[in-house]
Amino acid sequence: MSYCKKCGTELAEGQKFCSGCGEALIAENRESKWDGGVLETAINTIIASIICSLTFGLGAPWAMCMVIKFIVSHAVIDGQRYTFDGKGGQLFGQWIKWFLLIIITCGIYSFWVAPRMYNWVASHLHKAEEK
Repeated sequence: MSYCKKCGTELAEGQKFCSGCGEALIAENRESKWDGGVLETAINTIIASIICSLTFGLGAPWAMCMVIKFIVSHAVIDGQRYTFDGKGGQLFGQWIKWFLLIIITCGIYSFWVAPRMYNWVASHLHKAEEK
């Protein structure tokens, strides 16, 4: 038998919320971790840097997508794996739009670029199918 960590109410198996205080219950086997290795992380970073350097920054969207895909593929969040399906070409189109808006607004729009980028990344994250 288990008990709510907040109020001590006895919990039934499979219960999602405490009947005493309403606290959301998280299954104990749901861990969060990152299982990537040092060597593969270094290689991924070096390749992304080379792509950016050889293309004078124009390849940055593809390099960023490669790095994000690598990070996401090695992350486990609350026991769940995710996939990233964003493509460099999609991000490049966004970058052009953001760049033009930065020029038109004399740099003011640059404050909105990071949140837009994070939103773009989040919109391309999906739960991986369980095997």
